[in-house]
Amino acid sequence: MARDIGIDLGTSSVLIYVKGKKIVLEEPSVVACDCETGQIKKIGREAEAMIGRTPPHITTIRPMRDGVISHYDMTLCLLQWCLRRALGSMAYRPRMVICVPSGITDVAERALVAAATQAGASKTFLIEEPVAAAMGAGIDIDAPRGSMVVDIGGGTTDVAVISMGGIVVSDSIKCAGDKFDDAIIRYMRRKHNLFIGDRMAEEIKMKIGTVWAGDSEKSMEVKGRCLIEGLPKKIVVTNREIMEAVEEPAQQIMDTVCRVVEKIPTELLSDIAASGIILTGGGALLSGMDKRMAKATGLTCRIAENPVRCVANGTGLALEHISEMQDGTQNVAGRSRRRNA
Repeated sequence: MARDIGIDLGTSSVLIYVKGKKIVLEEPSVVACDCETGQIKKIGREAEAMIGRTPPHITTIRPMRDGVISHYDMTLCLLQWCLRRALGSMAYRPRMVICVPSGITDVAERALVAAATQAGASKTFLIEEPVAAAMGAGIDIDAPRGSMVVDIGGGTTDVAVISMGGIVVSDSIKCAGDKFDDAIIRYMRRKHNLFIGDRMAEEIKMKIGTVWAGDSEKSMEVKGRCLIEGLPKKIVVTNREIMEAVEEPAQQIMDTVCRVVEKIPTELLSDIAASGIILTGGGALLSGMDKRMAKATGLTCRIAENPVRCVANGTGLALEHISEMQDGTQNVAGRSRRRNA
């Protein structure tokens, strides 16, 4: 009998949940290929290790951008490779539940379903990321009370208020972890005449990145290339500088969350004031994110347990209702927001 699987196919990473086994695979969403021959060289962690270190004819690609497919063939290769690693033999065609941003278009939906089918799915169902995140964070989404989730992934930030098994208010913006990295790269060029790559930017973000002025001071050595001399250069940067660097994307996220809060019906707002905002996704781990969001909204804010895996765990919980699902993006397990053409 075919096993059902849940997939968090994100901009930064792919997580696969197999029913009865929980999360069995977590790999970066990176593919390295030979531009001249089209041959795939490496996928996942091995491909990620090649970023910035390849000869001109080999390129590293993130086939998912802003939560949707940007390179269909590479996404298909990534998905097929992950499924083989997670399931071993593909003698059967499993049913799949895949999470998507709440603002996904019909065209992007169809591309994702087509890629999943070509990769080996017998049936594909899509579930919105904030719903999956809420389920993975342990929220009872069918309860007659309001719950608010902010999922900050690699490519998108999804904000939703959920009550009685449905999304009441939601918003999604293409501003998340990748935009923080880009902002750090731009800042280092502008302020220090230093060119750094994506890997160094992410390391800076993870080690000393912050969006909260109250954090104690930290610093780290940053290596890059001097834009004036063209030679290797090392400098020491502080978390105060990184807070300045990421101010713009951080404020965009705060503005989006505040817009959603302003639209919440009064009855549900009292529920959320009591329970607080739940933060999920890798961006939730950026130092001070919960404190800054609490200050911006006037609501308490807490980070979910293991926020990076909340969406994947939510797709796994949705598998329990897979027999009730209809075609289209699932507003919640068993209910369809719209049907695919």
